[in-house]
Amino acid sequence: MASRIETLVILGAGGDLTSRLLLPGLGTLLASSRGSDIRLIGVDRDPLTDTAWKRRVGKAFSGVDARLADRVLESSTYLQADVTDPEALGRVLTAATGRIALFFALPPAVTQIACRTLATMKLPEGIVLALEKPFGTDLVSARALNRLLQKLVPEEQVFRVDHFLGKSTVINLLGLRFANRIFEPLLSAQNVAHVEVNIEEDLGLEGRAGYYDRAGALIDMIQSHLLLVLALATMEPPATVGSEDLRGAMAQLLRATRPWKKDGTESRRARYTAGKIGRRKLPAYTSEQGVDRSHNTETLAEMTVAIDNWRWAGVPFVLRSGKAIAEPRQEIVFTFRDVPHLPTGFQGPGRQARLRIGIKPATMSLDLVTNGRDDPFDLEWDTLDAEFGPSDLSAYGEVIAELLDGDPTLSVRGDIAEECWRIVAPVLAAWRADRVPLDSYAAGTRGPRSWH
Repeated sequence: MASRIETLVILGAGGDLTSRLLLPGLGTLLASSRGSDIRLIGVDRDPLTDTAWKRRVGKAFSGVDARLADRVLESSTYLQADVTDPEALGRVLTAATGRIALFFALPPAVTQIACRTLATMKLPEGIVLALEKPFGTDLVSARALNRLLQKLVPEEQVFRVDHFLGKSTVINLLGLRFANRIFEPLLSAQNVAHVEVNIEEDLGLEGRAGYYDRAGALIDMIQSHLLLVLALATMEPPATVGSEDLRGAMAQLLRATRPWKKDGTESRRARYTAGKIGRRKLPAYTSEQGVDRSHNTETLAEMTVAIDNWRWAGVPFVLRSGKAIAEPRQEIVFTFRDVPHLPTGFQGPGRQARLRIGIKPATMSLDLVTNGRDDPFDLEWDTLDAEFGPSDLSAYGEVIAELLDGDPTLSVRGDIAEECWRIVAPVLAAWRADRVPLDSYAAGTRGPRSWH
């Protein structure tokens, strides 16, 4: 078994991802029972003193044992470096000690250049490369990056990060599906009419124009995250929950997945205009700083896919994600078919039953038809609700924990990353050819009125 990571190097330490997610995630890990010493090195192009860097790191360590926090802060340092330059990157690697993890908190294009730079250097033994999604910018670049990484390190030393695959999310989904006899036979084309995977948030652009305006909701969320959630929710039972069995089952499911219409037009896109969410006033997306309106970037994306296998043939799966939405939700919804025959005399409840699996918060609700309280022949809905056990780590805390332990369960395997790009490619092509209109919706609403 490989030794544990001793030094975590964050490339892009001055960026939004590091301050908003990575450092707080590390803080939750250190504050948990799994917390232990780690040397932290921040790297970016802009100058920053060690004192200012440690102050930034320290803000994320609330709740961490003071002695552990002090040890991590004392050993932490900041290096100003251009990670696309071999000499500068060499200095970074030299500054690290023990087994190293390089976390690329960088835009995809910069990550690719940095990896090509690493290919010209002798790398420390056992180094682990953690790459943020999206992995590449399209199918061709993802394949090229995979081939490059194969030359750098073995596949087990590559972590393609997806924080939506936090350990608790994965275990909750697998436990619900495969440890309960009631659900596994139920979840199939024979019983399910359609499925939705929804991840919508009330946040706007939040200063991420540099990345988001070139990606949009389809790449940023559906390609990067929702397809993987779909795979976990619909794959065949793996033999074990070990990384190879689990990821193998996900890959098999995604290989069977395609756009509902092969030309990618069974999809919708929209962009938010000015509006209000609670007390927050949001400007129109095109008025946000750094946005180029000529990019036609969507902030709400929806696509329908089919899964061509025995279990799911003929069932539509709707994947939807957006920003500045009035009622945030992260959930998987299975809508069941009507019963084959309702005995004459009963009045049905008026809609189909649903199983909702919440990703955040981790919940479950199942509709059951019961006899009406006033008239027993007038059927009505009751709902069974349950909460899953929460993790004491944030999503990024779980990612960092598995990275430091060398457990690839939460890492997206190379072939899976390529399959996700293959699935969305026809939709991207249809949108770029303007075969799907770009609708609009006011920030703080559920989306375009025509979509409801």
